[in-house]
Amino acid sequence: MSQKPINLAHLSTLIAVAILVGTELVGASWAAGWALGGLFQLDPMISRAMEVIFSLLGFVGLYFFMKTAVRNEPIRG
Repeated sequence: MSQKPINLAHLSTLIAVAILVGTELVGASWAAGWALGGLFQLDPMISRAMEVIFSLLGFVGLYFFMKTAVRNEPIRG
């Protein structure tokens, strides 16, 4: 059984969406960690830890977003 060829239009759309949504989601989540650390005047180490945790949550959100995007806009076909 041969695989279908890669649809370059779908692939380029998915790459563009990954860049756009990834920048927004990870950037906003990192900024939220930074803002909450400053708002509550937390120790710099705790503030950095919050930034890392929020950024990781942003990457998890991006993963699930892209998983859904690939399901709705398949690369092959």
